[in-house]
Amino acid sequence: MMSSMLRLGLSAAKSSALPSNGIRASSIVCRSMSEKVSSTTSSLSRLDGVEELLTGTGGVPVNNKVEYAVSRVDDLVNWARKGSLWPMTFGLACCAVEMMHAAASRYDMERFGMVFRASPRQSDVMIVAGTLTNKMAPALRKVYDQMPEPRWVVSMGSCANGGGYYHYSYSVVRGCDRIVPVDIYVPGCPPTAEALLYGLLQLQKKIKGNKSLLLKLRK
Repeated sequence: MMSSMLRLGLSAAKSSALPSNGIRASSIVCRSMSEKVSSTTSSLSRLDGVEELLTGTGGVPVNNKVEYAVSRVDDLVNWARKGSLWPMTFGLACCAVEMMHAAASRYDMERFGMVFRASPRQSDVMIVAGTLTNKMAPALRKVYDQMPEPRWVVSMGSCANGGGYYHYSYSVVRGCDRIVPVDIYVPGCPPTAEALLYGLLQLQKKIKGNKSLLLKLRK
């Protein structure tokens, strides 16, 4: 008699440990997941085939051989550009001393293919080193416009980045990016020669990942 009562108690405990609400919730979750899977399969079945995925805008098929050739030409041109950066000297304040330090024998920027040029028509990188005043801003823009395409700008130091110590001065431009588009910002007051070299290496990485010819082809 006692054994039968114990069996009944154990069976009741097992049934209470598994409530009906949990079973219903799990069944609802399984049902919603199956509905999502069926909806995705139905949307995939609407496609006419793989050719629809391989066509661009207007139903024009993409020629992978042409894209491959253009991308390889892009890589070759970018490799040549990043290995022959010719910065233009535009020293405006104490940051120019660190820029000259980076070009001296201790760091030797020329081993990266970077040679300073005093003419904007022979340079493709402008290093704005120092405080940019309102009187100097038109000259900066004029020199930038004389540089051939493609051209890049490196903002060196806190004054060139956002005004720096003279941010609230009436005669200082609060960042050279208000005058010319900037590609690399080098923080510091003044930044070290190592920081400038690191910024130029980051510019080389940016040039390496450029896909201008491929984007023109896809247009």
